[in-house]
Amino acid sequence: MFSEISAVSRIYMAMKANSTDGRTRSSIQIFIVVGLCCFFYILGAWQRSGFGKGDGIAMEITKGGADCNIVPNLNFETHHGGEAGSVDESESKLKVFEPCDPRHTDYTPCQDQMRAMTFPRENMIYRERHCPPEQEKLHCLIPAPKGYVTPFPWPKSRDYVPFANAPYKSLTVEKAVQNWIQYEGNVFRFPGGGTQFPHGADKYIDQLASVIPIENGTVRTALDTGCGVASWGAYLLSRDVIAMSFAPRDSHEAQVQFALERGVPAVIGVLGTIKLPYPSRAFDMAHCSRCLIPWGANDGIYLMEVDRVLRPGGYWVLSGPPINWKNNYKAWQRPKEELQEEQRRIEETAKLLCWEKKYEKGEIAIWRKRLNAYSCPGRQDDSQATFCKSVEGDDVWYKKMEPCITPYPDVSSPDEVAGGEIKSFPERVYSVPPRITSGSIPGVSVETYQEENSKWKKHVNAYKRINKLIDSGRYRNIMDMNAGLGGFAAALVSPKLWVMNVVPTIAEKNTLGVIYERGLIGIYHDWCEAFSTYPRTYDLIHAHGVFHLYKDKCNAEDILLEMDRILRPEGAVIFRDEVDVLIKVKKIVGGMRWDTKMVDHEDGPLVPEKILIAVKQYWVAGGNYTSTQ
Repeated sequence: MFSEISAVSRIYMAMKANSTDGRTRSSIQIFIVVGLCCFFYILGAWQRSGFGKGDGIAMEITKGGADCNIVPNLNFETHHGGEAGSVDESESKLKVFEPCDPRHTDYTPCQDQMRAMTFPRENMIYRERHCPPEQEKLHCLIPAPKGYVTPFPWPKSRDYVPFANAPYKSLTVEKAVQNWIQYEGNVFRFPGGGTQFPHGADKYIDQLASVIPIENGTVRTALDTGCGVASWGAYLLSRDVIAMSFAPRDSHEAQVQFALERGVPAVIGVLGTIKLPYPSRAFDMAHCSRCLIPWGANDGIYLMEVDRVLRPGGYWVLSGPPINWKNNYKAWQRPKEELQEEQRRIEETAKLLCWEKKYEKGEIAIWRKRLNAYSCPGRQDDSQATFCKSVEGDDVWYKKMEPCITPYPDVSSPDEVAGGEIKSFPERVYSVPPRITSGSIPGVSVETYQEENSKWKKHVNAYKRINKLIDSGRYRNIMDMNAGLGGFAAALVSPKLWVMNVVPTIAEKNTLGVIYERGLIGIYHDWCEAFSTYPRTYDLIHAHGVFHLYKDKCNAEDILLEMDRILRPEGAVIFRDEVDVLIKVKKIVGGMRWDTKMVDHEDGPLVPEKILIAVKQYWVAGGNYTSTQ
């Protein structure tokens, strides 16, 4: 596909070599803009095809012609430091990365099933993250399965997933009566059911909404523990509630993979012994629908972890065992004494956490976290209440959970919301987050925050001019690898897409709490390790300053291979970094079946920061290649 661009580049270089006056140089600039415009138009048609074989491109161009409406002053040629877009091929030979063996099609490095079985099963330790040592890492490209196609656009993807993309039928049998998933020809259909809502998630959410203010923007961020195929999160999206869903990679084959194929936010995860990779006071609502987490075990440690990540005034929903055990113990095939004791422990821990029980009907119970410590006057003197001593409630990466209560932030009156009051969505996206007004993020003032927002609106507008597919619905699952204050995601907010905001564990500022206060979602992660997701789960990846941040921390090759693993065929990457960094990145991905183009910063060629656009080529397992790993 890039032969056309190569031709454009050769003509351009010839024109440049022979140019002597300003008029000729202006002609060159117009020429290269038009050429690149046509490239991105072809790219759009190629990606829209959904089959990666360029079908229909000529017809699309013949019928509609290329839309070359690119802002004239956006210069696509890089000038900083000489010919920044060129690499001296004589310096070193291009390293070509071979495809991995087809058995690695769904490889998840840090949740590998074989490695997991070598760890203790106690407290789900074996289902936690266990990443491969350096000598066991794969240095090859994870192939897509035969027949892989681009997922359906949202909202159709909520209900249908191509069979070839996740060819696993076990859940259609195991969960048949619960209406999770059905196999119909060459697609899976998701009727919206779940173990606790076989008649559909919408009706179930309606029941919750009779108690929880889901409809008015008060509840925006939710956590679904043990999410299954994430139908709860899928149906919340139409109500402007975005759920971070997680489930382990276990016997329920491919449940998180199905969620992401549907276009629903999800990660591989488990409540075991390690703290959840989210900041304190992140979620407006947390949910467990028969999620099999032993909430009453280990001195209430799992409920204490939910309390840590739940905002003051937030809600916890538990549906299924042991709620209403008197009427259901026979159907659940569990001793009533065991269920009674489990509910007693849950109620006891909830009381210790000072949660208020708001509702119990059928198999659903709802608690609400208090607004501040004033609501729990005797808790400090309770001998059973142990408070966490850590001064940093957001320091969670690979940190062990402790059976202690995370203290509320201080308030000056009984009516004040601990940690600060948050606006309703969508106003909260651009209102100043409490963590910033309180000065909790060193070096970030209200003015800095507002300047960041303006900057990212400008950056995103430039991205949309370069790649018009960003607004088209083609990119549903988007990741920002170094999210900062969430400005990139905020500028993209739309029902067509969602953004996983990643805050690197080595980032200078811990900003993930700010991101959640804006009504966005995200996660902590160290990019020296693999991300907790299946292959081919993101349509667009944004990498701002990632390789500058991780310079001398770990191998750029490993980070790029991980990006390739989680990026869909025909997915795109936007790198934004200093030009010398991007030249090195461009050379590495040249051996990874990616097509690339370097462009200038939107403020012009003298700005040392550049943009590298990349598109992953379509290819699948079983092609003409020799597998090496």
